[in-house]
Amino acid sequence: MSFVQGLACRECARTYPAVAAHACEHCFGPLEVAYDRQAQRRQVSRERIESGPHDMFRYADLLPVGADAPVSLGTGMTPLVRADRLAAELGLGELWIKDDTRNPTGSFKDRVVSVALTKARELGFKVAACASTGNLANSVAAHAARAGMRSVVFIPNDLEAAKVLTTAVFGGHLVAVEGNYDDVNRLCAELASERPEWAFVNVNVRPYYSEGSKTLAFEVAEQLGWRLPDHVVVPIASGSQLTKIDKGFRELVELGLVDEPAPGSVRVSGAQAEGCSPVATAFQDGTDFVKPVRPSTIAKSLAIGNPADGWYALEVVRRTGGAIGAVSDDEVIDGIRLLARTEGIFAETAGGVTIATLARLAGSGVVRNDERVVCYVTGNGLKTVEALQERIRPTATIEPTLAAVSAALGEEVLS
Repeated sequence: MSFVQGLACRECARTYPAVAAHACEHCFGPLEVAYDRQAQRRQVSRERIESGPHDMFRYADLLPVGADAPVSLGTGMTPLVRADRLAAELGLGELWIKDDTRNPTGSFKDRVVSVALTKARELGFKVAACASTGNLANSVAAHAARAGMRSVVFIPNDLEAAKVLTTAVFGGHLVAVEGNYDDVNRLCAELASERPEWAFVNVNVRPYYSEGSKTLAFEVAEQLGWRLPDHVVVPIASGSQLTKIDKGFRELVELGLVDEPAPGSVRVSGAQAEGCSPVATAFQDGTDFVKPVRPSTIAKSLAIGNPADGWYALEVVRRTGGAIGAVSDDEVIDGIRLLARTEGIFAETAGGVTIATLARLAGSGVVRNDERVVCYVTGNGLKTVEALQERIRPTATIEPTLAAVSAALGEEVLS
């Protein structure tokens, strides 16, 4: 069953039916899904959730779609990994990695797309579309193929080769646009008006799409034994993921689903690359204005120079007592290698941003060693190997002899 009442403006609170719309007609504020909280409190329980499928649709009662016949590739319930070796290197206590590299197309975008296309199909759409920095393109093409929908995906023309190939393979239309993500996004906003029969997952069905990120909060709480973490570190692209993770934790508190909840007790920190850090800059400058920038970073999946939810991400971080850091491309590479070396998890460049920011925030005391910390790693490293290929080489290239092995590795390694 669905507990959705409709849509509501985040700014002026005007309400709308649950249709394909993303902006308030009165104040142009963003629309969000509104739920019947009283009905949810009466019917949603831990036992009801735990008896559901072993994927993100175990939380269907907290999402804008039903659990019957969702557009799904089996997304969700990804590992929450206790990261003791990484914690020791960073001087932290209890540290966990939410490893969303394990989703079907290798990123958290499967969560938002699964919700978006389930709702799009419910609303009668036959074509799925999006503007993407790569991971969303992969996921839309895959889920549209699964649903028997056509797909039209728009990307910047300089994306990583793996992301291009793993989108095109699903047989939809893949259009490379000369420009950065913000140029692509502007084009898609215009197309959404010209092509109302297309479901643009991050435009006209965005209110439903963004709700999928709440499952990153729901799963963490359940995997921690229905307890909340003290502090989470989340990458920032548009800012939507960070705001919805915060919303997910708050909803669990409102519905009484977590033990010993303290409203606002989860500190939320954000991570950006220095080459595209408009939200981090606003945070450091103490301003509410997120000034658009032209991206220049290897972390292309976070390269949104004009983030739609940037202001809201700022509000969450400031309200919860977190911080927003920005790291260099060299630190991004170091972050990827640190996570791989200590915990055996290979993250894409966005994950390198998050781990490097975690390290910086731990070093400055923002992330404390007495906190239960969760760091979100949202994409698989196989998508962005170009960032590493000039820096990582074989230990040695040798003749096929025992003597050559000894000479290359040394007695210290062999003993």
